[in-house]
Amino acid sequence: MKFKIQYILPLCLISLSAFSQMSTKVDLLKQSREKKINIFNRHGGVLKSIDTVMYLDEQADVGIAWLNSYTFTNGTIEFDMKGKDVLQQSFVGIAFHATDEHTYDAIYFRPFNFKADDAVRKSHAVQYISIPNYDWPVLREKFPNKYEQPLESAPEPNNWFHVKIIVQGVTISVYVNHNTKAALTVQQLARLNGTRIGFWAGNGSEGEWKNLTITQ
Repeated sequence: MKFKIQYILPLCLISLSAFSQMSTKVDLLKQSREKKINIFNRHGGVLKSIDTVMYLDEQADVGIAWLNSYTFTNGTIEFDMKGKDVLQQSFVGIAFHATDEHTYDAIYFRPFNFKADDAVRKSHAVQYISIPNYDWPVLREKFPNKYEQPLESAPEPNNWFHVKIIVQGVTISVYVNHNTKAALTVQQLARLNGTRIGFWAGNGSEGEWKNLTITQ
């Protein structure tokens, strides 16, 4: 019996360690000072007042603030974010599984649709895309209401709100404001092998992000 215990115990410890995860709160101010944030197609940077905030301004086409010191494949991404209640001028989120500015998965929000009176607009509050082959027009046409959903108890469109994204294999789940029910759950459309992660702003959009924590 002692012989068996001596060999079973190390195997159990190895098994447990394989599933252990580590959380890292990203120090945006430190990353900025060390020039480890690479901003693509935007002006912006890290602002320090009460909180440390990443800001991207409004420009045509997509803009991304890449966090060069961090990688992400599977695990959890949590952050606070703010857009604005201006029709077709607020698309804000995060890109991950990226190899470059043209190949990535992203989850983003349309705050101007959060509390829209029109039911169709309201159903387009949170969106998953996989660039380059699966942008929102393709997904909306071929898979209506599958890769975008409304938000229950939607935040005020001009206010900060909390986002939690869990990636487990090919399953991506999105939670808003600590709600225990996922606002969106999808299967990854392309088997992207990139590991870059960055704050994402869509066409004609500015945005703010803070309190980013990565667990994997």
